[in-house]
Amino acid sequence: MKSFLIDDSWMLPCMSKQLTGMDCPGCGIQRSISFLLKGDIVDSFLMYPGLYPGMFLFFFLIFDWFKNVKHGEQIKLWATILTIGTILTSYFIKMAIH
Repeated sequence: MKSFLIDDSWMLPCMSKQLTGMDCPGCGIQRSISFLLKGDIVDSFLMYPGLYPGMFLFFFLIFDWFKNVKHGEQIKLWATILTIGTILTSYFIKMAIH
């Protein structure tokens, strides 16, 4: 019996890639999550580097919602900038290589 985490049939196709033939800035996030759930941290990072700052931002937003964090607005701002910057930088590098 195949594990759900090993079977990648649950992944949705990228509509942008199907229509234009080009990767979008979000291409790779599903496979990165799949690698992470399997314990392949390095492969997960190499597949989609923006996942890690994005996860930090997501969990910080939830934490800050329930507990008022000192300098929380600044942390959210810088975490957002880091996340978007990482996603766009890795996207442009991927486009330059391919």
